Amino acid sequence: MIKTTTSFIAASVLALSAGLTQANTLKMSYDADPVSLDPHEQLSGGTLQQSHLNFDPLLRWTQELGFEARLAKKWERIDPNTMRFHLREGVKFHSGNTLSSDDVVFTFKRLKESPDFKGIFEPFKEIKKVDELTFDLVTHKPFPLVLNNATYIFPMDSKFYTGKDKNGKAKDTLIKHGDSFASRNVSGTGPYTVSYREQGVRMELVRNPNYWDKQSKGNVDKIVLTPIKENPTRVAALLSGDVDFIAPVPPTDHERISENKKVELVTMSGTRIITLMMNQERVPAFKDVRVRQAIVHAINQEGIVKKIMKNFATPAAQMSPAGYLGHNESLKPRYNLKKAKQLMKEAGYEKGFKITMMAPNNRYVNDAKIAQAAASMLAKIGIEVDLKTLPKAQYWPEYDKRAADIMMVGWHADTEDSNNFYEFMTMCPNTETGAGQYNAGNYCNKKVDEMVALANTETDTKKRAKIMQDIEQILYDEAAFVPLHWQNLAWAARKEVKIAEIVNGMDFPYLGDLVITKK
Repeated sequence: MIKTTTSFIAASVLALSAGLTQANTLKMSYDADPVSLDPHEQLSGGTLQQSHLNFDPLLRWTQELGFEARLAKKWERIDPNTMRFHLREGVKFHSGNTLSSDDVVFTFKRLKESPDFKGIFEPFKEIKKVDELTFDLVTHKPFPLVLNNATYIFPMDSKFYTGKDKNGKAKDTLIKHGDSFASRNVSGTGPYTVSYREQGVRMELVRNPNYWDKQSKGNVDKIVLTPIKENPTRVAALLSGDVDFIAPVPPTDHERISENKKVELVTMSGTRIITLMMNQERVPAFKDVRVRQAIVHAINQEGIVKKIMKNFATPAAQMSPAGYLGHNESLKPRYNLKKAKQLMKEAGYEKGFKITMMAPNNRYVNDAKIAQAAASMLAKIGIEVDLKTLPKAQYWPEYDKRAADIMMVGWHADTEDSNNFYEFMTMCPNTETGAGQYNAGNYCNKKVDEMVALANTETDTKKRAKIMQDIEQILYDEAAFVPLHWQNLAWAARKEVKIAEIVNGMDFPYLGDLVITKK
């Protein structure tokens, strides 16, 4: 469990009693809570959702996918490889320390060392402090996504995270799925800090009384997050009034919620691809492209979307959704059981073989049901699946260990760019650069890697789109992974909780700006 410092709680209480006549508490429920408070431990939706509560980025995405200045009040390009950023004056961390360029330098270096985030910052050569409120991000070559990637920079309080903890360990130590100071303690510039946390049970956050953004209309003073894994239970909690805001909302309950006059359903097209990764190092058969093609042809994406997702998703044949530069219009889902069986026969596996599969059961909408359906479909071509599903907190350590022959993973390109999919999901795994960090299939094609690198330096939009569309074609032809669908997004809340203004396609609700009106 975690509790904030007494001084911060006291400051919050004083602020509430001095300036507020009625405190607003938001009771919310996600399907799971974040596995850590360290913003660099895991590159995941849960981590980024939490980061927008406790920290602030240099800039952030708007609902229209534009950029909004946050801790960086402005920026300009100095030369083809250099972007200069100017920080806001007088921004305070939760500890009371003042934000400066030193904190951004500290954070940038930590991102470059993070196993999960280093791949995003591979194009960057260095960060240069110009003065206390000014710094330059310098890339190795002209890079078209400097601002996109800067949305990942949530400055940490360098003084707070420097030194030793009570156990004599460095406070800035970054440990995946480990117990570290940063995983348990927070000092950011964000609208909330954590006052209580019991992993998997309850988390409480209180409003930062010294929050820098005085233009925010947000009036939520306390947030109580109770993770509820089971979809029916989470929906029932909203409809009964036990919670005010839930996510995700299962497709099976959309109609039920829409008919209730006390709550509101907000939906949005999604760009998170749900996939299955076939581990070529664990299963020799997966090295044969015919076997991988057979598996892709055996999976009925459209059937899964229709029956399990209730059409609240889009069947996929590639990583890039429509609207992304890399989206290749010619690629379509290819369910064909007869062809799948023929491919297995051609590869010499007509009698099939046995494999293991793992999937989470509280990370993606209907994830366990999707995995069960996929296992049944593979049985039709002789592949016997030993399926195991786990809660998110237990699943990710297993995913990092590549503990099963097929593993489920979803990915949203938080840079809103196709190359982000390839960098993490299909590049040859490289622990030094961070490339292929979530490539649990160990797929590796040097030509694809070269094309990804080229796309990262091409500033001509048409040429860049062509490169990435060609990458999608290669991945399709080689059945590098099993695309399932792009998952749409749905949230629901009491009518008084105005979530439509603060949710977005990245699924990082900006709860600091949330307004609760009077009943």
